[in-house]
This record gives sequence, structure tokens and C-alpha cells, in this order.
Amino acid sequence: MHFKDNPENRDVISLFSGAMGLDIGLARAGLNIKIGQDFEPTCVETMRANGHNVLGGDIRKIPEADLLEQAGLERGEPFLICGGPPCQPFSTAGKRLGINDPRGSLFMDFIRMINYIRPRFFIMENVRGIMSAPLKSDGGEAQTGTVLDVILSEFDKLGYKIVYGLVDAVDYGVPQFRERFVLIGSRDNEDIFLPFPTHFQKHQSKGCRWRTLGDTIRDLEFSCGECVSFSKDRLAFLRLVPEGGNWRSLPTDMQQRAMGGAYNSGGGKVGFYRRLSYSQPSPTLVTSPVQKATMMCHPTQDRPLSVREYARIQQFPDSWVFKGTVAGKYRQIGNAVPVGLATALGQAVISVAERSSEVFTARNRRKKAS
Repeated sequence: MHFKDNPENRDVISLFSGAMGLDIGLARAGLNIKIGQDFEPTCVETMRANGHNVLGGDIRKIPEADLLEQAGLERGEPFLICGGPPCQPFSTAGKRLGINDPRGSLFMDFIRMINYIRPRFFIMENVRGIMSAPLKSDGGEAQTGTVLDVILSEFDKLGYKIVYGLVDAVDYGVPQFRERFVLIGSRDNEDIFLPFPTHFQKHQSKGCRWRTLGDTIRDLEFSCGECVSFSKDRLAFLRLVPEGGNWRSLPTDMQQRAMGGAYNSGGGKVGFYRRLSYSQPSPTLVTSPVQKATMMCHPTQDRPLSVREYARIQQFPDSWVFKGTVAGKYRQIGNAVPVGLATALGQAVISVAERSSEVFTARNRRKKAS
């Protein structure tokens, strides 16, 4: 039996690995991360500090065969290739700037690696804005179609069966609202699917309800570790905001002074002077907790969430080592895939491979809704 047909084969090549949130979750599901790859030097340092095999450098300059050689694998052998090609222009956080055409981005190197290596499965994750971003030319003019149209067209050329959609990390035991675009592909036309939710806002079992900040970081309240600071002016306003509130919780005569020019702008502006709540999941973590429009103030302490609290919310192990500056650590963690969501993705793919995802019965026992 060839290795690629071995039912015990669970080897993974990880691209654009970052701080390895996706990799940790896939490993917890039962997959074997053979190698990680990233361009950012501090991410490479983080991976190595945690004992992982890494190929650093610009993926555009990495030959496919070199990646396979360092992973100790041959074409067709990997069980899975995973990654989130950087697509910042498609993000819904702020204005969508840049050329929104994935054919001119690192996304095409993700495609290149899959096309050459031919893994049994692949998983691509990205920001939700990728689904609605319009195509734009070099001059910024809109083109016909969307970014998603191009992405699906490129994956179709690979000959893989695909499924895709939005998933929210909070539905998989992550103490954070975080919607991500996920696309799963099968080389062998297997019956792939996006993972079904395991946690719910309302459920009779406590273990199946959404996890909250209180469940996750309360024990770090007075021993938070590395942490940036709010400016003196912003802190003066934040001290007046109750747990779970934001700028609208300030006295009416202070709101305009606190908000400045943003006071008359459109949108909900819910992230301005936002103090989190222990009784709810966290909002989506951003790459810095002190950004004006997306503040992440601790529920009871007059400070931002710390690096360690960020890592807890993303479900990194407490023992995980992050390299780089404090700002760089926030960025690595904020860009990561939450471990619980990654675990669910890995479990879904494994269940497809093992043909164990469905119980076949003589009749459908589900009752139709009245």
C-alpha cells in the first residue's frame, strides 16, 4: 500500500502558519503537523520556540519540491495542506483598500502548492470580507464579479471538490465572536462538509453553551503579564464606562468630546471606549487592543486585555511561547485562527476520511418542524 493510501496517514503541511493557532487545533483533532511556513521572522521564531519544523521565507520564492523535501513527503502523500493566505484588502475592519484581485496575491501561491503537491484535502481560511469584496483593477476601478468568484474559479481548476461558507468561532467552544470564511477541498471527491456547531447561545447543558470571558480569563485579573496601556486621555473616559458598555455609556455632555470627529460619522461605533463583559463572549480580537475604534478594555480593570488574556481567548496553551515585541505578540495572536474552531475543522475532515460522520438508518427519524 502506498503511503498516500494508508488510512493511518494524517500528515499536514501548514502554510502562512503565523503563531500556529490553526495547527494546534488540527493537532488536537488528531493530525500531524509535519512543517509550518511563514514569511514573518517573529512568527518563524515563535514556531521554532515551540518545537516545530519550520520553513521560513517568502513563499513566492519557495519551490514546491523544497517544501516537500523538508517535510519528508512526496507528491500526493500529504493528508492535508492548510493555511490562510494574507488578504488584508478584503477585510471588513476599516476600508477595503488595495487591489482586490486574488490573482495578484499570495493566494495564488497557496493554489500553486496544492496543485503540485496534491494533498488528499486542503483547508483555506480567511476574513469574511472575502465573500463580498468587489474586484478592482490596478487603477481602482471595479471589475465584473467578486473576489469570491475568482477564488472559486481558481480552485475549480485544481479538480478538487469544494465546500465553503462562514463559520463563527463562538459556535465551536471559543469564547469569542469571530466569523471566518472557510473553504475545504477533497482531491478524491469525498463527501466533505463544514463542521457542525457544538456550542449554542441557549442549551440545556452548560457544557454546550457559548463560553464567556469570565470562563476564560477571570483568574488572570490581577496577574495579567505583558500588557500595553491606554493613553491618559482615553483612560479618563474609560474609567466612566461600566462593564459591557462603550462610549454611549458616558455622560451625554462628554460623548462628543470623547469621540472627536468620529462622533458625527456613520455606523454603530460600538468599539469606541468599549469595556468588555465577563458574562459574554469576547468581540473579535484585533491586532491591538488599544485601537481607537476597536478598544478591548478589561471588564473590571482599567487596562487593555493583556497578551496572555489574548492568548487565552484564542485558546493557545498557557505554555505557548510567543516571540517578538509586545505589539508583535498581540498581532500574532490577533491574526490567529482560534484553536477550538481549528479543532472542529480537523475533526470534520478526519470524519470524512474515516467515513464516520453519519449514522445511516433505515428511515429518517427527524420530525418536520410544525
